[in-house]
Amino acid sequence: MKWRRSLFFGLLAILLCSCGTTVQDSLKVTPSTQTYVGLGKRVVILPFADYSSAGNLETAYRRNLLITENLTDQFSKYGFHSPIQEDVFLYLVDHNFINVVSYGTKQQTSIDYELNQEWSGAMKAHLKEYADLTRQNRAQSSGVESPGTHGLTQQEIVKLGRHFSADYIVRGRILEYKDRQDPSWNPVKKGLLAFVAGITSKTMYGQAESDKYDELNMTVSGFGDGALISALTDGELKHALWWGAFGAAMGNMAHHSGKIPQAVVQLRVWVQDAYSGDVVWSNRVNVKASPESVLADHQHDALFEKATEGAISALVDNFAQTVYNVPPPQVRPRHARQ
Repeated sequence: MKWRRSLFFGLLAILLCSCGTTVQDSLKVTPSTQTYVGLGKRVVILPFADYSSAGNLETAYRRNLLITENLTDQFSKYGFHSPIQEDVFLYLVDHNFINVVSYGTKQQTSIDYELNQEWSGAMKAHLKEYADLTRQNRAQSSGVESPGTHGLTQQEIVKLGRHFSADYIVRGRILEYKDRQDPSWNPVKKGLLAFVAGITSKTMYGQAESDKYDELNMTVSGFGDGALISALTDGELKHALWWGAFGAAMGNMAHHSGKIPQAVVQLRVWVQDAYSGDVVWSNRVNVKASPESVLADHQHDALFEKATEGAISALVDNFAQTVYNVPPPQVRPRHARQ
């Protein structure tokens, strides 16, 4: 009786102590442990050319916004100053370098309408391919609005640098900005059930040609695993059928689980001398960010934020090391880099 009373009061205390609000905050600009090599210097960050052909105008704008914000933070870490991004954008618009296009709600195409209907995953993938192809054809037919036609001359770079009293002009390309499935078979990431059933299925059948066949293969593999368990224990037929049915159900469940989202970000960045227009540094980075375990955050926005931060941090650190001989940082973010 005493243990029940103790358990009741313990649970009551936990509930009472759990009232409140959880607040998470993070200051993005962490000062460099090295000297501020950028003190007294100013960088102008231009909007990136987006070659990723993913999403619409609104998502493209937000993608560019996340990249430029991270660039501002990382350059600030080394002491560089940069003008307000809206002022840079206004200058580019006033001098006809870029055009303002509204990304408000427009008439929905038939393919976009069908993408919101209850089609299978495989069918939606094919519809998305057609939608992307349609957007690419429109971009190519629009002449000057197509990718690769918005270059800047050295005179324009010098004029831009003089207007903002800048030392460097930062430009870049978004080569990849997409989500995919992490191919890892780590059971900590994938889950034990999906790992066991998936290994059996891939070993027996290899890569299936569609999602439907993959589901069937996992189900059959689960049946085989269950029958094998029965054969290794008592070997009775009725137990083998029961274990096989149980394994088939688990294999089918495993097919719909064990997905590991992965954010892929690939960028190319150039830094030009604002006084001459010469390129003083350039590099490219490819970052893939995925959850470390089944209990980690699987939200796509969090993964893309981590991948973008890792990509920009690696690029700006490399710029500081190459141009100003800054020693590499001791602690690096935990994501896969290529």
